[in-house]
Amino acid sequence: MNILITGGAGYIGSVVAELLEQQGHRLVVVDDLRDGQRAAVVPSAAFHRVDLCDLPALRAAFACQPLDAVIHLAASANVPDSVVNPLAYYANNVQGTCNLLECMREHQVKRIIFSSTAACYGDPQYLPMDEKHPLRPVNPYGQSKLMDEQILRDCMAAYGIRFVAFRYFCAAGATAAHGESRKCETHLIPVVLDQALGKRDKVRVFGREFPTPDGTGVRDYIHVLDIARAHVLALARLDQVAGEVFNLGTGAGYSVLEIIAAAGRLLQTPVQFEFAPARPGDPPNLTAACAKAQQQLGWTAQHGLDDIIRSAHAWRLAPAY
Repeated sequence: MNILITGGAGYIGSVVAELLEQQGHRLVVVDDLRDGQRAAVVPSAAFHRVDLCDLPALRAAFACQPLDAVIHLAASANVPDSVVNPLAYYANNVQGTCNLLECMREHQVKRIIFSSTAACYGDPQYLPMDEKHPLRPVNPYGQSKLMDEQILRDCMAAYGIRFVAFRYFCAAGATAAHGESRKCETHLIPVVLDQALGKRDKVRVFGREFPTPDGTGVRDYIHVLDIARAHVLALARLDQVAGEVFNLGTGAGYSVLEIIAAAGRLLQTPVQFEFAPARPGDPPNLTAACAKAQQQLGWTAQHGLDDIIRSAHAWRLAPAY
């Protein structure tokens, strides 16, 4: 298949592309490189440096080759930043998605897999959260992704563009070739590993009074390879599950302090940390129920927390880019 991947120079996009390349698919990567890295683009892919908000440039990328499907991963995804810069998130995440769907409509590309987020749920009403959980985002990032999901439903009804949406929980881990590499890292596991490797003084733990067992935020960490595998399965079954939304997580939540302790145990070095005020827009607990993905896609997470930390640590010792 000919597949266009937005955000294919980014963390998750590069791993999704890695798996698809191994299967022999022909890939086109569209990325503006604001967070991604050109060196992360898989070697066989055609690359277009394009901002999704630049509709003429996006149209030009679509015109270069026929396409069978789109995997849409490009987005602004920093929760605290979305609270202080909401317009930038609505512009990039919502207008960018509208432009992408417009190009798909113009070029009769009828299949898309969309990267959504657990932030669509907001504060948990029950745990673990399944796909029927109320959708009440507590930050503009989650709200922008929920708006995208509705836009996809409307485009499926109006134009026959079939979609599957994945609500990611916390992506983490690495392959030998691709890992997390951002200009300003905010994700917990790479920050913890950087402290253990002597690249930062302390880890800042944001909040210690959440309604969780140890007072720190709890998240469901899922290996990026498991996320990529879900995309491969959805691509094969998209016509059968069109219009569905699936959680991608493990069903197990770990607090910030538990992650710090696990990294210290595996790396055999204490991780230095300090408490800081809770950040606006951070829910206390995001833990997934994933039975739907297992039933309809045959997907379950295959990697646990130790796998995630070990793989991310190995990649940070010798990053490929």
